[in-house]
Parts: sequence; C-alpha cells; structure tokens
Amino acid sequence: MSQEIKIAVDAMGGDFGPVVTIAGAHAACTQLLKKHKSVEFLFFGEENKIKAELEKFPKLQKRSSIHHTETVVSSNDKPSVALRQGKDSSMALSILAVKEGRADCVVSAGNTGALMAMAKIYLRPQEGVQRPAIASIMPTMANPTLMLDLGANVSCDGKSLAQFAILGAVYARAIMKVEKPSVGILNIGSEDTKGHEEVWSAAEILTSATNFPGTYYGFVEGNDIGKGTVDVIVTDGFTGNVALKTMEGIGKMSKTFIAEAFKSSLSAMIGYLFCIGAMNRLKKKLDPRDYNGGLFLGLKGVCIKSHGGTDAYGFARALEVGAQMVRNDYLDKVAAELEKMKIIQDEAA
Repeated sequence: MSQEIKIAVDAMGGDFGPVVTIAGAHAACTQLLKKHKSVEFLFFGEENKIKAELEKFPKLQKRSSIHHTETVVSSNDKPSVALRQGKDSSMALSILAVKEGRADCVVSAGNTGALMAMAKIYLRPQEGVQRPAIASIMPTMANPTLMLDLGANVSCDGKSLAQFAILGAVYARAIMKVEKPSVGILNIGSEDTKGHEEVWSAAEILTSATNFPGTYYGFVEGNDIGKGTVDVIVTDGFTGNVALKTMEGIGKMSKTFIAEAFKSSLSAMIGYLFCIGAMNRLKKKLDPRDYNGGLFLGLKGVCIKSHGGTDAYGFARALEVGAQMVRNDYLDKVAAELEKMKIIQDEAA
C-alpha cells in the first residue's frame, strides 16, 4: 500500500460545482483507500455549499477540510482576467495548496485557460520544459494512446515538441506501464519530407537523442490516432485540440447514427434486444468519463483538469488519475529524464 495522499479540489469548478465535485470525491475515496494508507481532501470554495454536500457523505466528511473562498473563476473569464481578479478564488487557492506542500495534487473542472495560466505561475514549469502541455488518454482499436498537446500551446518549436515527447514517454512508462513506449509526431504524412520545420526539428532531436525514455516511431497521421499505432502522439496545441474535438464529434455522430438505425424498423428494434450486451460493452469502452482528466504535464506539481460537464463518476476518475501520478512519482521520473536528455531551456516568458 502506498503513502498517504492529500488532494486539493476546486470544489466550485465545472458546470455543477460542489454537487459533482463532492460526490465525485466520495466515489473516488473508496478506490483510493485500497492503494493509500490515508486519503484527505482539501475542498476550496463557498463553505456553505460545500458543507451541505459533504453532509450527504459522513465518511468523506471525516477525511475532508473546507477552505472558504469568496471568489470563483467563471467559465467565461479570460486567463488574464482570472489572474488579476482571481487570486483568492477556489481555483487559485487549490493550486497554491500544492505549491506550499499542503496537498500532493490538485483537480479542477473549471476554466481550462485560467487553470493552465494559474498553474504555470504558481507551480512553474519543470527545469528543461519551455512550455507545459495538456495531455489526455485516447481510446483506440489497440491499446490506449496518450496525446499531447491538446490546447495549451497554439504553436510550438521543435524543442518544445521534443520535450512533450519526453513528458509523454515517461507518463506511458510510469502510469500506463508500457516498458518502452513508442512515440510518434503527428504530421500530414508519414514520409520524412512531409510537414514543416517544427516537426522536422523535433524529429531530428528525437532521432539523434540518447537516453530517450521511449522509442521514436517517426511521423504518424490523423488516422493513426484511432488505430493505436503508437503509445504517445506529440503535436502542437492547435492541431491537438482540433483532433480531439473532431474525435469527440465523430463519437457523438456515431452514437446518433447507431441509435437511429436500431429505431428504424420493428425488426431493427427486435435485433437490438439480441445485441444489447455487445452494445453496452461498446458504450463502456467509449465512455468519455473513463478517460476524464486532462493532464497538465511539465509543471512542478500535479494538476489535473476534469471536463466541466462531467458527472460524479467522471470527476472521480480525474481524482484517481491525479493520485496515480503522485503514487508513481511521475514528477521525479520526468525530471530525471529531462536531465538525461539535456534539453534545458530558459523559463517560458
């Protein structure tokens, strides 16, 4: 059994606030106690609302502390506005708890841009990381694939992409338990002549690198994401976010088409009864809640972004992802690999 763990929670984040974040913590607590000697939650937000939800879960209440805040970062706040006006917000103070060592990780379902901006300022990038990245696990036809960046950096140079490769490879080894993870750079073609200067530069760095914590596969294309061709896919935040939203859209479209097909006739509805088990297994495999938890990689602290519209089950998954990173010493492992690679940059401006 692993060490004690303390998790800071932005209780006000997301579409439903404490209703989901507290229930999610309750759901996660049972699972976390199987792997940790002790679990404690630090909830940041409006005390009355948090207390009202905690009273529904007496066992969780005993493992929780409430830290009252008057301010909440809204989903519409620009990062610059959140930084200026949200210093005493539930989001900012939950991140600060990690910086000050009062919590091992922080989880928020709040404004993504504001969360990244605050995390970069309070937690700071790790030495050797120009820009932190947002990563997430993608379901594929093979094994799950980790993809980054998914929106933190609209444009990236070759060294940033190479650093993302290290961050992703270490995560795949430490958390996904892939002994020698394969890493590909997302491109418009697999040929060496395709693409632009940034991906060529990253490819050159990874090809010539010694002590890389994975295996550089080469360039991969958009259709390789769903195939599970590699364990880690690296790209800039603009391309990654477009790819992510495209996959989400295709998933919703497919779900609609399948539902329409089974409702199209009496025979189709009868046929559905014979394959309901298979359909439920498919639904489970593609359930976005099981992949909830955007990883802010490259920071000196563990910060997890939950989807704002998720339910308690999905938020619990995000909490478990954060605890998993702490339990497996991800930060120390990635720092060691960055030092080996010697891709050291000045702090991001």
